Amino acid sequence: MATVVANQEVAQGVFKLTVHGRFSGKMGQFYMLRAGDRYPLLSRPISIYDITEDHIDFLVLVAGEGTALLSGLKAGDSLTLDGPFGNGFPQPEGKTAFVGGGIGIAPFFYALREVPEADVFLGFSREAYMVDEFRRASKGNVTVDVGGSILDRVDFRAYDTVIACGPHPMLHAVQRKQAQSGSRAKVYVSLENRMACGIGACLVCSVKCKDGRKKACADGPVFLAEEVVFA
Repeated sequence: MATVVANQEVAQGVFKLTVHGRFSGKMGQFYMLRAGDRYPLLSRPISIYDITEDHIDFLVLVAGEGTALLSGLKAGDSLTLDGPFGNGFPQPEGKTAFVGGGIGIAPFFYALREVPEADVFLGFSREAYMVDEFRRASKGNVTVDVGGSILDRVDFRAYDTVIACGPHPMLHAVQRKQAQSGSRAKVYVSLENRMACGIGACLVCSVKCKDGRKKACADGPVFLAEEVVFA
């Protein structure tokens, strides 16, 4: 169990949840969070937004009952928190772009601690959030798009490494854009699959890849874009 320090709504249905304690994790990894001791039964996978000496931050999008309960936590409340899980982002090579769509922006703030010079592309369907924090953390360019497609703002040929996180249609578009652009960049996608255990035991988060089925939690959530077979 861990203790909530703060839970701030930063946009409609999006909360920055701060939890007290000493935590570890690599950029791109996630924790499994649950608001109650016994209910809901399953924890929710939430990317690391930031880690400091005495707390960890998450961005939580209310998408169902479990995340709604997380959004209702207040300072002093307890929650169940396990992790870190997943393989995280690879160490980027050369000029790097981080591309986030919606709540998929979350892991890139922590990634900027390790790769501050990366260019950051943040896409939102209705309302931008956390942009000022990203601009303060970044030594590269921060590009924001609201209501359009953030991928229209990214020239894959200008980068050696591209890492993208967001909904599956966006990541499928990343894969297509890589193929059409003729870019030689290494392009990675971080999948937002539903998960139950976080350790590869339950197979809920199965991902179809060119060389067979893999698990988003244990083998991913980060894969080379060209490896994934999007339905």
